[in-house]
Amino acid sequence: MKIEDIDQKSRTEIEAAAFRGLVAHLQKRTDAQNIDIMNLAGFCRNCLSKWMRAEAETRGIEMSYDDAREAVYGMPYDDWKNKHQVGASDEQKQKFEETKPLHADISGHN
Repeated sequence: MKIEDIDQKSRTEIEAAAFRGLVAHLQKRTDAQNIDIMNLAGFCRNCLSKWMRAEAETRGIEMSYDDAREAVYGMPYDDWKNKHQVGASDEQKQKFEETKPLHADISGHN
């Protein structure tokens, strides 16, 4: 069955479960650096956090960016950064600049 043929409640539940699966996977894959994900796919954990926060706001729910990032990272961002983030190489930074037109619109990088 195609997703567009599924009732809205079930579709929302399926999509939410898929999002939770993606977040859980990214929490497990701390070796996957945001800049590499961004350079390859045009979004990263921070983008997911921004999408989450933006949707909360459209529903009248106050959610800070820090709260959204904690939901995606599974811990406060500064803790994740100190434990798992490594500095970006010049090559990664150059690729980031080259791929900017392909980055997610809400990412804040365009």
